[in-house]
Order: sequence, then structure tokens, then C-alpha cells
Amino acid sequence: MKSIIHVIVGAVVLAGIFSPKVAQAEPPALHPNAAVPGATLSISGKGFGPFKSTRYNQVMFGGAPALIQRWEPDLIEVRVPSQATNGPVDVMIGKKRLKAGGFTRLQPTIVSLSPAEAEPGALLEITGEHFGNTAGPRDPNTIFGVNSVVVGDVTVRVRKWRNDKIEVELPANVQTGEVVVRMASSDPLADGSCCAPVRHVVSNAMPVKVLASVRVDPVSGPVGTKVVLFGKGFGAARNPEDGVTFGGRPATVSQWSDTAIVVHVPLDAQSGPVVMKRNGRERTVGTYTVQVPRATGLTPSQAPIGTLLKITGENFGFYSEAGSTPYNYLDFSLSENTVEIGGVPSIVYRWGNDRIDVWVPYSAKSGPVVVKRAANTPKPDGTCCSGFGKFLKTAEPSKVITDSVYARMAPELGENVSRTEVLFNGVGAIVQSWTDTEIKVKIPHRHSYGVGKLGEFNPDLTSGPLVVRRGSWDLLPDGSCCTPKKWLTLEAGTFTIQPTGLPDASYWRNPNPENSDFH
Repeated sequence: MKSIIHVIVGAVVLAGIFSPKVAQAEPPALHPNAAVPGATLSISGKGFGPFKSTRYNQVMFGGAPALIQRWEPDLIEVRVPSQATNGPVDVMIGKKRLKAGGFTRLQPTIVSLSPAEAEPGALLEITGEHFGNTAGPRDPNTIFGVNSVVVGDVTVRVRKWRNDKIEVELPANVQTGEVVVRMASSDPLADGSCCAPVRHVVSNAMPVKVLASVRVDPVSGPVGTKVVLFGKGFGAARNPEDGVTFGGRPATVSQWSDTAIVVHVPLDAQSGPVVMKRNGRERTVGTYTVQVPRATGLTPSQAPIGTLLKITGENFGFYSEAGSTPYNYLDFSLSENTVEIGGVPSIVYRWGNDRIDVWVPYSAKSGPVVVKRAANTPKPDGTCCSGFGKFLKTAEPSKVITDSVYARMAPELGENVSRTEVLFNGVGAIVQSWTDTEIKVKIPHRHSYGVGKLGEFNPDLTSGPLVVRRGSWDLLPDGSCCTPKKWLTLEAGTFTIQPTGLPDASYWRNPNPENSDFH
């Protein structure tokens, strides 16, 4: 009998033969999967390999080749071609084709414009969708092109660009037309290299009306100031409902033509927008600042009548502008702007925006010196006037200086100018100095020689009254200049001029003085 000896030397577990697990290639992914032509897309994945050539490495949008900007083994960046359509995007690596997913082509669309009417220099806001996040490279000469906005036939400057909103500035040469947004894109050449000429995908068009620009001059001043609106297309004549407002307050319309409107800042004007009303429509054409006249100095603070009083300050304006007249010489013949001394109107000698000189009138009283600026409130139809208010503004001198500020001659003071005099028995002396407490004069010789006229002669005026007097005048009731001269007179007493230093009386009786001892 045979014996079998089993020797166990170990244990073996037969589990079979296993192959290692092979990782599946990550399918390409397109980011984003919807965009406008010209946008840059990325394709992420694995196994793209190195870039060899534009023929070997390609990306196709529904059969349209895209311009490749970056190719790495795990990332590809391309620009959406102008001919892209909705459909699949394929990555071509030699003869190998990888599906990157579906693509949707977006179309830039304008929904609204604000404002629908604007003038050159204004900002135009374009609201819509699919504009992209930026306008593209800053350099307009880049081979990839730049997204742009066109108004009429003018490419305008972009201030802000967002996917749903664009803000542009209307240039001076822009005209009424249609607004379009253009998305730039560059496609590759037939061999896949860069680049074919830039092409644009254009949005829908939306009309905008470009208004003629309007210049407001001046843009600041006190009430009553004449303001001119320069432009075109205002209309040859003004309709009853047409007008101009300052801070919501209607102004007096002095002149209305197709290229210029002349108005005066009303008495109740407020700083704020200048609004032109035409054919039932309103348009803001500028901003106006209403200045308040302010006096800062008065020289002298006390003086007799006839003194030239100097008032310094700011925002007094122009003397000729009283609130209603257009371009004509009537602006300068009379003004409602005045200065009152103790409640009495004074005679204006010179009026500037920061200085006023006036003569103290004969009827002046001690009291406040008040500068009054004239303005008005128009009737409901915009014509002058519902009544004058007074406040202040001027630059042309009064008629005391000259009868016409346009006269081609140097201004001359008329005979009615203020005067101070010292009279010896009716004959004026030469004043050498004059202060509030002391006057120095040179005693005249003529009194000793006698004075007179044809048929009337007084041989001796050496003794008589010594008179100091000061003259001035008042405005007439209609505000024009002026009443006859009126005088304040002070008689110091009788003064006798001593006839010393004169030739001996026999000098006058000698018919041949050349033979006399005095020769």
C-alpha cells in the first residue's frame, strides 16, 4: 500500500489576472457656449497636444475656421469668427476630431437710446444686450479690430462699455441719423494664419436726433442781465407759448430770430437750468448763476453835496441793462439802475461791475447809500412787463459825461458838473487846496483892475462879500439828467483886497509911458 505524504508549504490564493484601470480622456468643454462674433472663447480638456501648424491644429464653428490665439495641451483660446453660426464646435488635431460642444451665436441688439434728442457734446446712453464686456483693444489699428458705435456716418467716442449698456459722447461733427453698434472680428486666412481683413457684425439701427448746439452768453450775472442764446433752428418768429426760463422763472423775450434769442434775467430768477420752450417742447440749453450785488466800500462816508462818491463791490452788472431792450442804442440812453443817497436818486457818473461813481445830488439827505438793480417780470406771453423791480447792474457812464456813449470823441463833462467855488465879490479865486476844515485860495488881481462887459464896467471890486459855495443838481422826475445847478452858499463876511504892488496912478495918466521913468 502506497502512502502519500502531503507537505503543506504555504497557501496560494488564485484571484485571476487583472489589468490596471485606464483613465478616460476628459471631453473638451467650451466656455462660454454663447457669444457674439469677435469674442474670445476658451476650450478646456486633455490631449490637445502641442501646436504644430495652422493647418494641423484648427477649431471649427459649424464649418467656419476660428482664429487661434492660444494652444496648449489642456487649453485652447480662439476668437469667434464673423461667419460663426449656431451649431457644434470641433477641435481638429490632424485627422482627429474632438467635439467641444454646441455654440449659440448672439446678436448685439439696441433696445433704447437716452436721450432720443441731444446736442453735440452730450452723452448718449445705449441700452441693449450682447454688446460684450469691453470695446476691445485700445489701439484702433489693431489687427483684431475694435468694437465701435456709429451715429449717422460718424464713429463716436466710447466713454463706458458694458454688455448691456454703452455710453458715448456725441462729437461736434455728428448729425441726425441712426445709431448702430458694430462688433469687430478677424477671421483667419485660408491657410489658417492671421489674418483676414476685419469684419463687423452690426446691431439693429435706432434713430437719434442731433440738435443744433446752443451757446448761452453770459452764464452768470445779477437780475436784469441781458442773456443771448446763440444757435440755429429757433424759428423766424416766436409763438405765444415759446419762451425761456431761468430756474423755472420765465424771462422777458426782447428778440427772437432763427439764430439768436435775446432775453433778460427776470426779477425772481433762481440759479439753475436755462430752459428754452419751442412748439410745446422744452430743452435745457445751459445753467445760469444768479449773482447778488454786494457793496464792500464807500468813499467818502461823509461829504457835502456835489461830491463824487465812490462805491466798490461786486456784481453790480452793466448800467444799460434794465430788463427789456434788445440790441439797440436805447440800451444806453437811460437805465432803471440807480443809487440813492438818503432816499434821493443820485447822478450816475460811472458804473462798472465792481465800482460805481455818483455825484451827491443837491437834495441828498444823510442816510444809507443804496444801489438798486433794475429787472422785470414778464407778462404771461413773455412780453414786457408786469412791473419793474429795482436792484442793480451797469458799465456805461451817464449822460453827465457825454450825450452818447457811441460818440466818436473823448467824453467831456458838461457845464452842469459839480463845482466848489470861492468868490471875492462875485469873482472866482484860484483854489490851491481844499479840505473839510481849511481852504487856501490865491487872491485874484482882477478886482483891482476892475471887471465888466460892453457898456458896463465896475472899476473897483476890491471890497465885497467873500463867499464859499458848493453846487450840485438832482435828477429830473423822469429819471433823466438833470435839474439846473443849485447852490449851497456860505458867506464868510466882507473882504477887502489891498491894492499893493501896483504901478503909481500917474502911470495910467501918462500917454507916452515909454518916455516915463517907469519904462
